[in-house]
Amino acid sequence: MTRAIPLRLLLGAEQPCGYLPKRLSRSAFVAPHTQLDGELYGTLIANGFRRSGDYAYRPACPQCSACVPVRLPAAAFRPNRSQRRCAKRNADLLVGRLSRLGDEHFDLYRRYLLARHPFGGMDAYDAKAFHEFLGSRWGVTEFWEFRDPTGRLLMVAVVDRLQQGLSAVYTFFDPAENQRSLGTYAVLAQVDVARAEGLPHVYLGYWVERSETMDYKRQFQPLEQFDGLAWRPAGDLEVGQKAAIAASGTLTHNARLSKPGGLQKA
Repeated sequence: MTRAIPLRLLLGAEQPCGYLPKRLSRSAFVAPHTQLDGELYGTLIANGFRRSGDYAYRPACPQCSACVPVRLPAAAFRPNRSQRRCAKRNADLLVGRLSRLGDEHFDLYRRYLLARHPFGGMDAYDAKAFHEFLGSRWGVTEFWEFRDPTGRLLMVAVVDRLQQGLSAVYTFFDPAENQRSLGTYAVLAQVDVARAEGLPHVYLGYWVERSETMDYKRQFQPLEQFDGLAWRPAGDLEVGQKAAIAASGTLTHNARLSKPGGLQKA
């Protein structure tokens, strides 16, 4: 029997888009009083939501539908030649899973932001925001650290564990290690774990056409995209359909929204 859950969404203020120049972005957030847990968030993410810290959100940009939720069916994924080379290049890395992050990880995050996203609106020196952004008090979050054979920290992948699979929350890495293609390797590692544990999907957040930092996701195939109503094969990927944003809706555990909304950032 399907269980209906009232869901109230609050619209945030418009701000400059972090992905496409000369555009404004806006998000619809699940109201803070909502009792979020792993089960409910699994239903939300299956409807195109993501999280930032304790907040679940989706895009609600009035004039834009460029953010398209995408996921990768773990069992069906086949790496291309470039991805196979990436896996071979990084076969020496040692992976550990942690329940919390420390100063060493924050230092890597700071160097990553300053080198890769210096004008992205995130404060590289705010340790409190670092922990609040990556973790949550209601979900099951793992921090995967990747070290070279000498023990040097090269990358951290923040991963949410759900019944539907794994969700790639955020990845940061040593900006001096460009030749390793560490971002690609983080996705490959998550697919390997999902496949080994029988989890159906790896959720990759939003694909944004013409965004240098988000367009790489089309390289992972066969990709699926959420069009506001259902997941379907992405093929060459299309900009998501623009559905009307509702201020409230009813969420059901058959993974549909009675009033489907648009899409937002990863």
